Amino acid sequence: MTFNKVLDNLSIYEAGKPIELVVREYGVDPKNIIKLASNENPYGTSKKVVKALETKSSSSYVYPDDSMYELKEALAKKFKVNDENVIIGAGSDQIIEFCIHAKCNENSKVLMAKTTFAMYEIYAKQTGAQILKTPSDTHDLSEFRKIYKKEGADIIFLCLPNNPMGECLDAKEVYKFLDEVDKDTLVVLDGAYQEYAIYKDGKKKINVKKVTKKYPNVIYLGTFSKAYALGGLRVGYGIADVKIIKNLYKLRPPFNVTTLSLEGGKVALKDEKFVQKCIKKNFEEMKRYEKYAVKNDLKYIPSYTNFITMYTGDKLSKEIAQKLLEIGIIVRDMTGYGQNAIRITIGTTIQNSQVFKALDKLLLKKK
Repeated sequence: MTFNKVLDNLSIYEAGKPIELVVREYGVDPKNIIKLASNENPYGTSKKVVKALETKSSSSYVYPDDSMYELKEALAKKFKVNDENVIIGAGSDQIIEFCIHAKCNENSKVLMAKTTFAMYEIYAKQTGAQILKTPSDTHDLSEFRKIYKKEGADIIFLCLPNNPMGECLDAKEVYKFLDEVDKDTLVVLDGAYQEYAIYKDGKKKINVKKVTKKYPNVIYLGTFSKAYALGGLRVGYGIADVKIIKNLYKLRPPFNVTTLSLEGGKVALKDEKFVQKCIKKNFEEMKRYEKYAVKNDLKYIPSYTNFITMYTGDKLSKEIAQKLLEIGIIVRDMTGYGQNAIRITIGTTIQNSQVFKALDKLLLKKK
């Protein structure tokens, strides 16, 4: 059987290892497994959301409201835009896919940082588009400008903050860059971790209303999977000019987001106190990782997210990640991104203490 030729050189996205796999392959007690590979909120879901989902579950036999009115209205209120400027997806990943398929074909070009969210490239290659990458692993807008001026691009992806590296551009830098982009180029501002970046440094905050009104070729993406702790419900959103949203809707399948996902997102937006509490704890714990790295002469990237990318020096990150996996600590090996590093989601105090203890033995050979 033959398949579309673009699939021949297309990589499969490798998600973080599930707890069930570690239990099955290494016999680790599920209670002792620490999952720090997928940047989930380690403090769990808001109690208000859990209660709302329990109540709503009795109506799961009915299709969800395909207009998604309540969640769209809540997001529109949060960002001070209109309902018609919002689209909801099964995770922001789905909206990335919509953007690619709305703009790209085999003659298209897609520009991104050298090391960034893998799905940008995977979705783009599905259309046969050419991938353009900057030389630097982290976002350098001077490199974006140089490539864009020479090659042009149908879509530009800016990950703010960047996954999997953790750095983040200042909003003013982004706006200045947008001034130089042709209006027929779609610019995707991926704000999956914006809540964390804003808490750490207000200069990183993208003014969604301002940017989407001034630049009709820009779409801002957000998700409930990270700070809002709804990774299992798969719900994200895009905010843009009406023309962009209307065209993306042509690619949206019916009932693409579940009833529980819509309810969870709506209630999560109301419990901002919970979100801010989790973010505050995140950065308190991140300081421990930074101190650990400095103390042990390990290079790391200052992070504006809920994870930290730490280099493993003369030890192979693939081997370190594997040995951690075997004792029930799941982190993300960065070898596939060309980095001898591991990306670690910032866990709870107890979880992080166990990570440090394991790294002392595996990475630093301490007893």
